[in-house]
Amino acid sequence: MYQNYKAIIFDLGGVILNLDYNKTIEAFKTLGLDDFEAMYTQAKQSDLFDRFETGQISSQNFINSLLPYLPKNVTPNQVVHAWNAMILDFPKERLDFLAKLNQKMPIYLLSNTNAIHLDAVNRALSKVTSQPLDSFFNKAYYSHEVNLRKPHAEIYDLVCKENGLKKNETLFIDDTIGHIEGAINYGLNGFHLTKEFTIETLL
Repeated sequence: MYQNYKAIIFDLGGVILNLDYNKTIEAFKTLGLDDFEAMYTQAKQSDLFDRFETGQISSQNFINSLLPYLPKNVTPNQVVHAWNAMILDFPKERLDFLAKLNQKMPIYLLSNTNAIHLDAVNRALSKVTSQPLDSFFNKAYYSHEVNLRKPHAEIYDLVCKENGLKKNETLFIDDTIGHIEGAINYGLNGFHLTKEFTIETLL
């Protein structure tokens, strides 16, 4: 499939990194926040999470904003642990595939993430390789560092313009349909990666 394109932009969580959003929801329920899913889900999230993912608030401010919703004995470290519970592992065969693919064509990473999650992502990566995540791509873009997030056109535009990518020759792969719709509306080719696919089998 990749032969049809000149470049590919990959999402991170649910595409390259295994995730389970329910683990974070359950972890917050265990801490005493029963309606966390009303605040945050894969498809929709409240303004607090949007601001954290676009670097408008610090990690400390994010944690301090969640603590009032939790019992008074809950610590900031427990909040961080619950927030990171969704982050699972990097399959080594997936990383090997990316390394081989990047020898054939330019590939990019475009992730809605935040400083707390990125630390946890790097710890998960260190369990399977000593290479930094960015080294698998021509360039990596993280929403909290560029102050933009999917599905807004500005973030796709940033990636394409900085790297001289032609929209009609570029494929974007994500596991969130709203992000795919945003990319297609911008003019990219999009593929919604559902559970029956992995990037190794798809491409």
